[in-house]
Amino acid sequence: MDKLLDGYRRFRATAWPERKALFEQLAAIGQRPKTLVIACSDSRVDPSMIFDAGPGELFVVRNVANLVPPYSTPDHAHHGTSAAIEFAVRVLEVSEIVVLGHALCGGAGALIDGAPEQAQDFLSDWIRIARPARDIALNLSDDPGEQRRIVEYQCVKLSLRNLETFPWVRERIEDGRLSLQGAYFAVATGVLERLRPDGTFSPA
Repeated sequence: MDKLLDGYRRFRATAWPERKALFEQLAAIGQRPKTLVIACSDSRVDPSMIFDAGPGELFVVRNVANLVPPYSTPDHAHHGTSAAIEFAVRVLEVSEIVVLGHALCGGAGALIDGAPEQAQDFLSDWIRIARPARDIALNLSDDPGEQRRIVEYQCVKLSLRNLETFPWVRERIEDGRLSLQGAYFAVATGVLERLRPDGTFSPA
């Protein structure tokens, strides 16, 4: 905590004076982001840093392996990612959703190798969402490194497909109010790739 407080003090001394007016405006009028980013919880992959976005520009949802579960009938279970998507789409009325995958993803690795023994309570069930991505990777390659990269790409595509199972997402796509985008960040090189209409990823 001491390190975090040191960072906060630097923020108050340097960034806060420069952005005080912006935060006051955001407090007064509320947030109006145009983009929802669904990214991995990995500490190396910060959407605001990657896209050089300031406060109020991005509505960000982060979870293991940037996964979107398929739409399910509302019940009394806990649907954190789905709830955040609903808020962004139906309340904030974002105009685009970006699913941001990345290299060296631990969730993708767990799909190939299995979840770590000390993370069996929730992680195994969560990454099971992406079993189709794992199956594609195992069918396409015998090389573990290549399998993992394929899974990372496929997790982006799977989440985009699952987004379209939400009726109010699909409705907005069909009438032109919402677009879906896929992207992939290489941690070691800083290169951002975009998912193209032909299903391939290439540098942005």
